[in-house]
Amino acid sequence: MITTIIARPALVATLALVAAAFASPSHATAQTVTQAAKPQQPSDRWLDGLTSKHRQFFDSPAPEGGIPLVHILNFYETLNGAYKVKDADIDAVGTFYGSTTFHAVSDAMWAKYKLGEFLKINDPATGAPAVANPWRAKPIILGLTLPQASIESLQKRGATFIVCNNALSIFAGLLATARGLEAEAVYQDLRASILPGVQLVPGMVVAVEQAQRAGLSYHRQ
Repeated sequence: MITTIIARPALVATLALVAAAFASPSHATAQTVTQAAKPQQPSDRWLDGLTSKHRQFFDSPAPEGGIPLVHILNFYETLNGAYKVKDADIDAVGTFYGSTTFHAVSDAMWAKYKLGEFLKINDPATGAPAVANPWRAKPIILGLTLPQASIESLQKRGATFIVCNNALSIFAGLLATARGLEAEAVYQDLRASILPGVQLVPGMVVAVEQAQRAGLSYHRQ
């Protein structure tokens, strides 16, 4: 079966950014960091604990103002309320790649590398570029502060989050070029600062296939 995917504007913007980078001198930087990164052994260890009856893979390559987090929250809340399913019987997997890649790293990295400025993501509370990870603890989504939809809160309910190493490598290279830094050093810094509990996977393109093979339903942001 052939599936047609309609690209959202935010995803189109991300693809344009990567395409522009690969058409410019920064391509060499991004390519170098990808090749220089320590080899990632293909693994499906992130799938080991996903044994619940209700399992869904939330494919979210674009932030969309935090809506991917709301979808994961709604998965838990709807199963809890309408179907009387306990959190222990629910497994949700959230993804970080494309323009959500840096949502997998710490507040310190957002401040150090001015990631809000780089991604053109403003803090709704100040209107200035975000200097802390907007999804970690108290995301503001559609004008509402929703700590229950944060990465940390969803992890406490049992959600799994994974970040793509290919994306981290490429975006580290783009960030290094923008900041006039050495690509490998930026990559290693970001990799060492992945949020607690978030698992690094070799490539999201493979993770999607692994999830399908393991019987997870698929939700495309």
